[in-house]
Amino acid sequence: MDCVSPILDVATRLWDCTAKRVVYIRELEENLNSLKSLTEELSNLSKDVMVSVEREEELQQSRRTHEVDGWLRAVQVMEAEVEEILQNGHQEIQQKCLGTCPKNCRSSYRLGKIVSRKINAVTELKGKGHFDFVVHRLPCAPVDERPMGKTVGLDLMFEKVRRCLEDEQVRSIGLYGIGGVGKTTLLQKINNEYFGERNDFDVVIWIVVSKPINIGNIQDVILNKLPTPEHKWKNRSKEEKAAEICKLLKAKNFVILLDDMWERLDLLEVGIPHLSDQTKSRVVLTTRSERVCDEMEVHERMRVECLTPGEAFSLFCDKVGENILNSHPDIKRLAKIVVEECKGLPLALIVIGRSMASRKTPREWEQALQVLKSYPAEFSGMGDQVFPILKFSYDHLDNDTIKSCFLYCSIFPEDHEILNEDLIDLWIGEGFLDIFADIYDARNQGNEIIRRLKLACLLEGDVSEDTCKMHDVIRDMALWLSCESGKEKHKSFVVDNVELIEAYEIVKWKEAQRISLWHSNIIEGLSLSPYFLNLQTLILRYSKMKSLPIGFFQFMPVIRVLDLSFNERLMELPLEICRLESLEYLNLSLTSIKMMPIGLKNLTKLRYLILNDVIRLEVIPSNVISCPPNLQMFSMHHNDNRDIVEYDEVGVLQKLECLQYLSWISITLLTVPAVQKYLNSLMLQKCIRDLAISACPGLKVVKLPLLALQRLTVLQFDRCNDLEHVKTNMGLSRGHISNSNFHNLVEVLIYEGRFLDLTWLIYAPSLEMLSVYNNHVMEEIIGDEECGDSEIKQQNLSIFPRLVKLRLVDLPNLKSIYRRALPFPSLKGIRVLGCPNLRKLPLNSNSATNTLKIIEGKSSWWEELEWEDDNLKRTFTPYFKTWL
Repeated sequence: MDCVSPILDVATRLWDCTAKRVVYIRELEENLNSLKSLTEELSNLSKDVMVSVEREEELQQSRRTHEVDGWLRAVQVMEAEVEEILQNGHQEIQQKCLGTCPKNCRSSYRLGKIVSRKINAVTELKGKGHFDFVVHRLPCAPVDERPMGKTVGLDLMFEKVRRCLEDEQVRSIGLYGIGGVGKTTLLQKINNEYFGERNDFDVVIWIVVSKPINIGNIQDVILNKLPTPEHKWKNRSKEEKAAEICKLLKAKNFVILLDDMWERLDLLEVGIPHLSDQTKSRVVLTTRSERVCDEMEVHERMRVECLTPGEAFSLFCDKVGENILNSHPDIKRLAKIVVEECKGLPLALIVIGRSMASRKTPREWEQALQVLKSYPAEFSGMGDQVFPILKFSYDHLDNDTIKSCFLYCSIFPEDHEILNEDLIDLWIGEGFLDIFADIYDARNQGNEIIRRLKLACLLEGDVSEDTCKMHDVIRDMALWLSCESGKEKHKSFVVDNVELIEAYEIVKWKEAQRISLWHSNIIEGLSLSPYFLNLQTLILRYSKMKSLPIGFFQFMPVIRVLDLSFNERLMELPLEICRLESLEYLNLSLTSIKMMPIGLKNLTKLRYLILNDVIRLEVIPSNVISCPPNLQMFSMHHNDNRDIVEYDEVGVLQKLECLQYLSWISITLLTVPAVQKYLNSLMLQKCIRDLAISACPGLKVVKLPLLALQRLTVLQFDRCNDLEHVKTNMGLSRGHISNSNFHNLVEVLIYEGRFLDLTWLIYAPSLEMLSVYNNHVMEEIIGDEECGDSEIKQQNLSIFPRLVKLRLVDLPNLKSIYRRALPFPSLKGIRVLGCPNLRKLPLNSNSATNTLKIIEGKSSWWEELEWEDDNLKRTFTPYFKTWL
């Protein structure tokens, strides 16, 4: 027995060892499949992490963490190792004798052991791929230069402020004065020319305060400027943010520039520490009220005065132009009288000066001056100095339509950046523009009005921009005018950025014709149905309400415009909405409504129905679309379709094509049948102006008919990974090329896909914006295989004659935009990122530089660009900006 036990023990050990080896061999194929599956999961996780990294690096000044970078590199190494193992495994399995037994047991055993260990390694690496944050923010420059034009009459005031800033006893300065006097411009000059040239301050932070004060927004502005990871303060309470700000600022010499203050701001509540004698820190603020300087306990206050007569005349002449002033001796004499009427107010001088620039005869100047003098100072406070001047510019708008459109801009909140398209849609809904015209024509009319208002300085923003803004002083004046010079105080009721309004305020609204509420939840808390017998317009945006009170719409007999957009928690509509028989405009964009009430078919006067990004909408009753006989515009556009609930796209299109007056459709198509329905319907081709084709698995080619080419204004392809070609049915043979067919197309956006090129864009002479993202196949934008130079020259084709912005991002194989230089007469900006093979831009000495503002890209890419000569590189280098 003593001999048997050792023998049995040895035999057991040998069996265990052999059994493990047999498992490696027997389960080799299964383990290879598991390894492949796990590696695919690891690769997908790696792609998701990379998308997050690239998004964060693009959206903000940041750099990926070393941990994330190391993990991504480890994934690449692991993928290569696994690929080799899988290839060896495939060969090993193919060499099995009789299809079951390994030809070389020793080799299979070793491979099986490697596979088993690699499974554990992949599993471990995958488990490490979940990060709380993926990037570190890079330190910001101490001072951000503020955009500022030529200044007149601020040098003396600037010198006074400079002396105060250098006085160690003065820690805070208040600049006050009437609206439009130049306080913000002076603060910009201080930011750029004083602090921008100093190196003894760690950080200078510019904050637009406005009213009412929003502590959270102010804290976000400060934290965005300070070197602290976003995860430490995002979604934190005001108190936690204040503590973080205080900790960071206490260690610095900081400057806080507070622009446009209307009431006291508690700096400690924000987190700004007390200005002690141990630091050089400063606070400078601007306000219209000397009272705010008292409440802020500033050490030094300065009144920003209006310009002297000489300074005012210099500014006025700059806006009118020397050609007009010198065209007749009487005009210069009359100009001095006009300047006297402006009383040195810079805003008035600019507005009136630009208005007078179009008057070329003494008689026109005399008539304008007579009108200017006829307006008395009839309002108190700010109004008796500013409003008459601004009203003079308003009164000289071309017609009542433009005046109504201008006044309507005041329904948007203070300092709100207004989308032109959003504003124009409301104008059409209100009936300001020709409601019986084609929506395309009405929108063109609206864009022209915005252009004129910008040129008259009644709206802010570049004429070519798709947004506009109303200066707060002008907005106050517009609200005053909307109420017929204050005689009907409640005709328009505008409340913005309000968390709570006392319920008794509702009583004041019963006479209102327009009510605009932003960021307010008072409606949800109403217990009684208010009587809005005169209400024509109701705009409720950015509230947290999930539903509207029952009976809320019961007493609104004449309402025409209802805008409930941007209420992301709103899930259902009260049935009373179906009884608003006068309703012509309904906007439910960015709500969470799941079902449209079937009773909406009763809204027979409805002309505008906007359902953009209503991604939870499951049911659209057919009668809701087909019954309103006057429907002119339907919009159901989705910016992100990954979470959208499926609905009957084809059914909706079928109902739309039966509407007699429909002239504008903005829509996202998600399936091949829907795309085919569009391509086969003349009615839809005529009406669809803004088209997005998204995903559409199985869609490989889109052949756009001639009618579609003539009508589209915006065309977007989003994640159409099967789509390779966009074709036209015009043909590309000699004598048939024409770029007059795409004459309405102004914007093309392509996000992900497999397009080989975009040569079809030679038919789009009006294209203003082209954006191409994430295409790993495209080698050229405009190719030369389908049509040569001779055809282009013969048909007098102009390539990109109106292109304003060009964005090319993550196109690793892109080699050419166009092989020859182009004039680009309208180009203002180019952005190139992730295009390592794009070595030459289609620019030469004849390319326009008078409008070009910026070329963005990586420094390495710019340095490696090829130029015809060094002079050309020097020509465009001032426009280059490194993209971080």
